[in-house]
Amino acid sequence: MTTNEEYRTLLRRSLIVTGSCILAVVTCYFWVDRSVAFFVYDYQINKIEVFRWLTYPPPEVQNWSALILTILVVRRAWGPFLRWQKVLLVACISLIVADTFRISLGDVFGRYWPQTWTHDNPSLIGTGTYGFHPFQRGDDVGSFPSGHACRILGFAGVWMIAMPGSRVIALALSVPMLLSLVAMNYHFVSDVIAGSVLGALIATYAVHLARLEIQ
Repeated sequence: MTTNEEYRTLLRRSLIVTGSCILAVVTCYFWVDRSVAFFVYDYQINKIEVFRWLTYPPPEVQNWSALILTILVVRRAWGPFLRWQKVLLVACISLIVADTFRISLGDVFGRYWPQTWTHDNPSLIGTGTYGFHPFQRGDDVGSFPSGHACRILGFAGVWMIAMPGSRVIALALSVPMLLSLVAMNYHFVSDVIAGSVLGALIATYAVHLARLEIQ
C-alpha cells in the first residue's frame, strides 16, 4: 500500500468514526446527558473525593509536556531516540495539539456545563440552561468536547497504538479518569465521548505522521 492509499484509508476510517461519534452524541444529548447529570447531583456522587483526584492528572501532564519535549530535544543531540522516547515525544505533541483543537471546537459548539462551578456560570443544574449555542466564546460555554478526555486520549492513544504492550496499563489509567469527569458533573456523557474520539483521532494521525505504526 502506498502512502497516499494509506492516508486515504485512514481518512475513510476517520470519517466513519466521526459519523459514529456524532450519532452517539445526538443520542446522549436527547436521552442520556440530562438524566445522568441529575443522577450524579441527586445522589451526590460528585462528593466522592477520589473522583475529584482522578481529574487532576490530564492538565498536569499537559503542564509538564513542554519541559519533557525540551529534555527530549536536548537528548537527541547525543544520538537517536529509543523507541519509547520517540513515543513519549509524539504523545506530548499529540496532547498539546489535541487540547488546542478542542479549544477551537469549544468556541464553535458553545455548550453550557452540567453544573455551576465558577463565576456563576450558566448550567443545567444551576440555572436550567441546556444545549448548544454555536460561536459563543467564553469559559461558560466550553463543555463540549471535553478537554480532559481529549488530553487523556491524545496522550494515551499514542502509547496504545505505538506500544501495544502498554495498552492494558493505558486503559486502566484512562477509563477511571474519563468516568470521573461524568461522576464529578464536570462534563456530560456526550462531552466525554466527543473529547475521547477527538483525542484518539489526533493520536492516530500523530502516530502515522511519525511513522510509529506497528508493522
